[in-house]
Formats: sequence, C-alpha cells, structure tokens
Amino acid sequence: MNVKSDSTILIVDDSPENLHVLTELLRPHYRVLAAASGEVALRLAGGEAKPDLILLDVMMPGMDGYMVLARLREGQDTKDIPVIFLTALAEPQDEERGLTQGAADYISKPIKPVVVLARVRTQLENVRARYLLENQNSLLEAEVSLRMTENDLTQRVSIRALAHLAETRDPETGNHILRTQGYVQRLASALRQHSRFAATLSDRYIDLLSRSAPLHDIGKVGIPDHILLKPGKLTPEEWAIMQTHARLGSVAIEQAEQDIETPLPFLSLAKEIAHWHHEKWDGSGYPDGLAGDAIPVSARLMAVADVFDALISVRVYKPAMPYEEAREIISAGRGSHFDPDIVATFLEGFDSMTAIADQYSDRGNPEK
Repeated sequence: MNVKSDSTILIVDDSPENLHVLTELLRPHYRVLAAASGEVALRLAGGEAKPDLILLDVMMPGMDGYMVLARLREGQDTKDIPVIFLTALAEPQDEERGLTQGAADYISKPIKPVVVLARVRTQLENVRARYLLENQNSLLEAEVSLRMTENDLTQRVSIRALAHLAETRDPETGNHILRTQGYVQRLASALRQHSRFAATLSDRYIDLLSRSAPLHDIGKVGIPDHILLKPGKLTPEEWAIMQTHARLGSVAIEQAEQDIETPLPFLSLAKEIAHWHHEKWDGSGYPDGLAGDAIPVSARLMAVADVFDALISVRVYKPAMPYEEAREIISAGRGSHFDPDIVATFLEGFDSMTAIADQYSDRGNPEK
C-alpha cells in the first residue's frame, strides 16, 4: 500500500547530529518536524500540524522518552499517535518497557536507514488502515442509524394510518387517538416507580405502549355502521355485536403478526390493548371477564384513558361532559371498573390529563 506523501513525522532527539541524519533520511518522503527536547515535542504534537507518527529518543536530559510517551497518552488529541522509540539501550527489558508503555515499535541505535524507512512505512500504513476502518465504521453506523430512523418513522406512520382508518368509520372521534396516546404515556411514566408497576414500566415498555396505543379500537372497522353510528341506545343484540370489536382488533393484529418472520414487541402490546381494554377490575368487563392483575397493565392503563376521553368528547349519542364531572366518574370507578393505583395516579396528575385534552381538542374546551 502506498503511503500518502503528505504524512507528517515528528523526530524527537536531543542530539543535533541525530536530528540532521533522520531529517535528511525522511524529508524526501514525508513532511518532517524536529524537536530537541520532550517539552518542545509535546507542544508540536498537540499543535495544528499534528504528526501522524513520532520517532522518539529514549535517553534525553530532563524529560526522557518514557515521560514524553506517558504525557502523549494522557492527551486527548495525542493519545492515538503511534510512537517508535529510538535508543542505544540494547537490553531486552528496555525494549519490553517501551512496548509495555504503549510504543508501537522500537529501533536501536546506531540506526540503519533501510530499517528506519521500512518501520516508518509500516506504521504509517497502519495509521492509514485504522483511519479508513474508523471512517468505514462511522459510515456504517450512520447508515444503520438512518435505516433505524426510517424504519421507526415508517412504523409510526403505518400505525397512525391504521388508527385513522378505524376512525373514518366513526368521524366524531377526531383526535381521540392522540389524546388517549398522551394519557397512557403520561400515566405510565408517572407509575414507573410504583412498586406494583416498576418491574413492567421500563422506558422501552412505555415507548412501545405509546406506539401501540392508537390501535386500541382498530376492531371497530368490523362493526356495521347502523350499530357503530347509532345515535340512540343500543339494543342488547346490537351491544353484543359492538363488544366484538375487542376480539376483532386483536385477531387482526395477530394475523398481521403471522405474516412477519420476526415478532414485533409493539404488536404484542397492541394486541393486549385491543383485546382487553374494556375489561374491568372487578371482572364485569368484556370480552373475557378478566379481573384485577389478570388484566394486562397495558389494557388497564388504556381503560382509564379511553373512558376519560369518551366522557369529555362529543358522541352521536351524547354531548361532551365537563372535565370535573368526568373526573368524578373515573374516581367513582376506582376498585370496580379501574385499577385503584392507576386511578390514584390519574387523579394526582389530573391537570396534565386535561392539558393533553386541551392540546388535541376537537372543539372548544368543555366547561371545567
């Protein structure tokens, strides 16, 4: 491999004669800097014309080569510059000491020009190879990061598109998915230190929960319009059909899972939420009559978020309810409809819930 002609070499030696000999040897091939002491060498090594390689004499008055090498390795800008020791010390332990402290190579004096040129060329080739590898790794990391960002964005847009598709069947729900997503994320974040939830509500879980929450009512695409949009009270038969949207949603997500080779964690949570967000703490909910902790945490959080938003929103069968009235209904459902600890957190952070409702409101703020 050819070494770039613009490589810079710093020669450090207290002997003017040695400096002259090495400079004359290397100058035809490289840019050369020279220093007659360790102090000057450190200034040059940390300067703008940073050397690609340092030839460093070991035996110098004041700061010897070992001390200079130690200082180079301490500097953020100089720690990676390869150093070749030049020394008249010929004992094996001297060479071992230099290599142990981080020298890249060791050349004994008196020097042999052919050896010096070969060792310098080898080290500069190593520098170039390392530089190319680091650049390649940086490019690969940037490409991976870009792909991950694109995949994440595609996933989020796809989820949002599916959720909006479900909402086209029920146009009055408006920003319901944005509000419930915000409520769930806020509740989960507030509960993550709670003893009952800490093991579940990691940062990763909360991110997946927020991502999957918009799919909670995806099953409504399977409910006939005359039931879904009915302005009056549903008959028992109609209500039974309406309740099937929970199973329809989870089945649709499960079928989507079967079409991919690698399971996606957010789909598992989306399936939980779609299937069980209408279950009640006392076991009187649907579709499976689960009770208490048998209901997944994700579905328990969505239950509070979904009911609160339904209460404060306009529907074909009812007007919007004032925030405080909705608050009282959620509070009254503690321990019967809802997980008591989730309701307690909801009440403690009620102002943040209403702030989300205001941020994504479909209408003027309700009476507070």
